[in-house]
Amino acid sequence: MNNFKQLGEKIYDMSNPREVRRCVVFVVRCWLNYSRMQRIDHFFHATPLRAQLADIYPFVYEQPQRAFFYNKSNFEGRMRLLAEHFTFLENKLRPEVLLDIYREHDQILWEDEHEGEPLRLVIYYEPGQRKEGLLSVILRLADKPLYQMIFWLQKNPQGEWSLYIGAMQGPNMANAKDVIKKITKQCHAYRTKNLILHATQEVARALDVQHIYAVTNYGYYANNHVRMDRKLKTDFSQFWAESGGKPCADKRFYELPLQEYRKTYEEIPTRKRATYRKRFALLDEIDAAIANSMQQLVQ
Repeated sequence: MNNFKQLGEKIYDMSNPREVRRCVVFVVRCWLNYSRMQRIDHFFHATPLRAQLADIYPFVYEQPQRAFFYNKSNFEGRMRLLAEHFTFLENKLRPEVLLDIYREHDQILWEDEHEGEPLRLVIYYEPGQRKEGLLSVILRLADKPLYQMIFWLQKNPQGEWSLYIGAMQGPNMANAKDVIKKITKQCHAYRTKNLILHATQEVARALDVQHIYAVTNYGYYANNHVRMDRKLKTDFSQFWAESGGKPCADKRFYELPLQEYRKTYEEIPTRKRATYRKRFALLDEIDAAIANSMQQLVQ
């Protein structure tokens, strides 16, 4: 009991009454699912690297217990998701990089400047994102996240390694619309949410996964999270469809292409070709930077 209690105190902010309640619920669930918690613990202590990860990121004990990642997920499925994600990364990334990510340190993929501030694409993760995934690709202006894709890595039902997007999040700042408008102009009319998906596709290709899946409106872990006017805050399904995605047999997911479709110059109106030429040059620069950065992260 003391071990579960100590673990809960490491996960939750015990100065917050709501977090204290969550800690109590966590401890009770640990006892009610004792054999499962033992399996989780055995997995994360099977290698020294995993043991370090569990110490840095103790939320691996909490995430299987809660209705995270996607709609109608279950305890066993979440346990398998975590095990596969960390097994994949343990075999793919350099050990120091993997630990650095879960210590909440940016892994820079590409960087530029916007109005004197650094504009970067990074791989990053922090516990506040744990409801929707286990890693993020973020477009960040200085310390402000503009757009991010939150995802995890897992085998699909056919046993093929895949990247699963649990959420796309936009900016949360007072002048967000103005900032996004300016950065879109800087990117030659390329929308920032398209840029973050493009970067995620490049990361997926660098990791050699075979598929990308993304949660639909129905598949979102909190799909009842709606506005007062009953409209979804973000229409995931529409964006995935616009990006070349196709609905899966499992209505919780779309499958997205591993590479963004690029229009030929014949498909582009003459008056827009100069803009597209600059945009494609920028994307080529970003792709090369991501490929080079990922080479430094993998084993």
